[in-house]
Amino acid sequence: MDKLLTVTELAEEFNTTARTIRFYETKELLSPQRVGSTRVYTYRDRARLKLILRAKRLGFSLTDIREYLNLYNVDPEQLEQQQLLLAKISRRIEELEQQQEDLVTTLEELRDIEQQALSNLKTRAITTE
Repeated sequence: MDKLLTVTELAEEFNTTARTIRFYETKELLSPQRVGSTRVYTYRDRARLKLILRAKRLGFSLTDIREYLNLYNVDPEQLEQQQLLLAKISRRIEELEQQQEDLVTTLEELRDIEQQALSNLKTRAITTE
């Protein structure tokens, strides 16, 4: 039998909060069992939480994560799940590459403004001497 974990144990293991785990429950990403009034999490719940946290860290939305996790139950061979994953990864890479380009452009503009401001300060310092 799988070792059952409490919300506190699971939160500690993943360096997150019980509130975060409960939030994922409200979004139907996790569905723990109950022993009396205590939520208990199985190895499967632990694996799902690990996937959820990794996907969040990589910038995927909760909707994307739910869609991916739901396919796990529908497709035993996981072909649909892998195809969906590849499509979402490609889209996320495109988004991040665009953000990277935008950041480079913004940094260049800020550096130009910084140089103009420094130049103006130097010019004014020379004229006031």
